[in-house]
Amino acid sequence: MTAFQIETSPLLDGVPHGFFGSAGGAHQFGFGGPGDSADVRSLRAAAANVIRPGGRLAAPHQVHSPDVVVVDAVWDDAAEGRPVADALVTATPGIVLGIVTADCGPILFADAEAGVIGAAHAGWRGAVDGVLENTIAAMEALGARRARIAAVLGPTIAQPSYEVDAAFRDKFDPSANRFFAVAPARDGIARWKFDLPAYITARLADAGLSKIADIGRDTFSHIGRYHSYRRSTQAGEVNYGRQISMIALP
Repeated sequence: MTAFQIETSPLLDGVPHGFFGSAGGAHQFGFGGPGDSADVRSLRAAAANVIRPGGRLAAPHQVHSPDVVVVDAVWDDAAEGRPVADALVTATPGIVLGIVTADCGPILFADAEAGVIGAAHAGWRGAVDGVLENTIAAMEALGARRARIAAVLGPTIAQPSYEVDAAFRDKFDPSANRFFAVAPARDGIARWKFDLPAYITARLADAGLSKIADIGRDTFSHIGRYHSYRRSTQAGEVNYGRQISMIALP
């Protein structure tokens, strides 16, 4: 098997975690992506074992929702039948939380003192609808404290790569205008570049978190390291790969 490409953050030191890359396209972690589902399942299990030896993966069926699942026991990691949600929290050792992405923001959370962790998938829709705030609230319900929660944003499409139109911009409250930079118009249509990482980290700060970090990797432009939905779409590809981000209790 091709060696895993994993990035970590000092902000989560002491908490097993990692943001997995594509390893030059060799690794595809999403059941909806290319490849056989049995191979995807095996790859995900191997990655979870790297994060926590003997740990079992809990990863939801993601739909760009604000919904959070509290994980007390893992389910079968199969293409069908997983809980539908876009964030997970747990206080149970031995469980590896996993979120797949392909431009959207993967966020890993931990209150190490309380022994509570979380993982969220935040594209623009999930972020607007409150998936980040809901994840924090679910962690608090398990005993975490907002002042202690650390949150790290993994590889995400960056502003220079994320061109949008007026219909997209209008989905946001006017207070979010600072996250849009004017881009050259095309075909007479106004365009902007949207800063999804800054929007996500601002939402985390507004929710009361002070320990926030951004890995700072652009999924679109780092072709050899990350899958990208937008890059695949622009290339006319029929499908696209996903990377995975994982966290577990020590």
